Amino acid sequence: MKHIYIFFLLCSSNGLIAQVETGDVLIKNGTVLTITDGIKDSTDVLIRNGKISQIGKNLTISNGETIDATGLYVMPGIVDAHSHIALDAVNEATRPVTADVWVGDALDPYDVDIYRALAGGVTISHAMHGSANAIGGQCETIKHRWGVLDPDELRMEGAPRTIKFALGENPMRVHGERSEIVPNTRMGIEQVFRQSFAEGQEYQAAWKKYNSGQTKTPPVYDHKKEAIVGILTGEIMIHCHSYRADEILMLMNVLKDYGVKKICFQHVNEGFKVAPELAEFGAYASVFSDWWAYKFEVYYSTAYNAAILTRNGVVTSINSDSKELIRHLYHEAAKAQKYGELTDNESLRLITINPAIQLGIDDRVGSIEVGKEGDIAVFKNHPLSIYARAQYTVVDGVIRFDSTHDPVDMRVDVDPEEGIPAFIDSAKHSGHNCEEGCMQGAHTHQH
Repeated sequence: MKHIYIFFLLCSSNGLIAQVETGDVLIKNGTVLTITDGIKDSTDVLIRNGKISQIGKNLTISNGETIDATGLYVMPGIVDAHSHIALDAVNEATRPVTADVWVGDALDPYDVDIYRALAGGVTISHAMHGSANAIGGQCETIKHRWGVLDPDELRMEGAPRTIKFALGENPMRVHGERSEIVPNTRMGIEQVFRQSFAEGQEYQAAWKKYNSGQTKTPPVYDHKKEAIVGILTGEIMIHCHSYRADEILMLMNVLKDYGVKKICFQHVNEGFKVAPELAEFGAYASVFSDWWAYKFEVYYSTAYNAAILTRNGVVTSINSDSKELIRHLYHEAAKAQKYGELTDNESLRLITINPAIQLGIDDRVGSIEVGKEGDIAVFKNHPLSIYARAQYTVVDGVIRFDSTHDPVDMRVDVDPEEGIPAFIDSAKHSGHNCEEGCMQGAHTHQH
């Protein structure tokens, strides 16, 4: 039995109403990897109205779907803290500071990469602005509700606001080299941050004076400065493209000067060099498992990065930044175990509860707990095994991917003569089943 609930979307630009589909499903007799409460053998997980309502044995369901997970592994839906799928546009590269733009204005629910991500057990991703700007646009946390037609139905209602920052070569090249404006150097990037924060403080003070009656004329509204004020007050969390340790330290020093505490460094390839400093600041790190040397500023890194950061107390995740890699993030997590000797649970945390913490949604997803949202991935073989393969992916209690019913190598082809109803059915029941790519890599699972 499926239910339709109405949620009020608290978006930065408008207050839209979206219909979010939830469902009832019973996952029977699986090995449940809860992440926060150990491993439960031969255990059932009951989802009602899109929320986990019971975890135990011999559970029943009167109306709804049933998944026989005997011999299978049940884990929380995977969360990708750095993605660009479901976006129509990524970079507003016209100015060094574009905090006024929002990728949520250009979500694409028809992007087949949403479906392919589901085929890898990924239920949530952080749809991000690109790294062309020192201060880029605001981002959007989305749920992979494949088959919806309305972009608003992709949004994760109530997820905290985030914004993209970038250090290093990208903003230098786009603005300094091409347009001969600041920033042309790493020094210039720092000054873009400082100037923007100072302007935000002035704007905030001007509104405070007006609201308290000290002045009679309100300041001219500025959406860009409003976003900067949101960063200063902690309403908006920074997610910063970064590679070099010196720049990571620089930005933390800038944030200290302006009282900003919420930041997740993305990529952070040299994070292992400054892991204690990141931990002391309370910064998060979202890393690649083994990508580096693809350009000069990221010449130096290590496959031990995630493990070193974890051992130093930094909340760390592994992300994709790729429509291909998102399909096998569980293999990327296994690399952290292969190279860094993390435990099973520590490795799985890198793609579940840790990215949820980094997005401010860990009270809702990232672990299998009663009361949390019914986002679940069911795997054949342990998800850290090279032989792992997603069988079912559930979002809000709705089965969005089912390998047993979806034809191999089907692709969504839109026929303008076919009509909307047929396309809805096609979108829900066809797609790529992740046969290719799931056997890549040389990951080991320790038992």
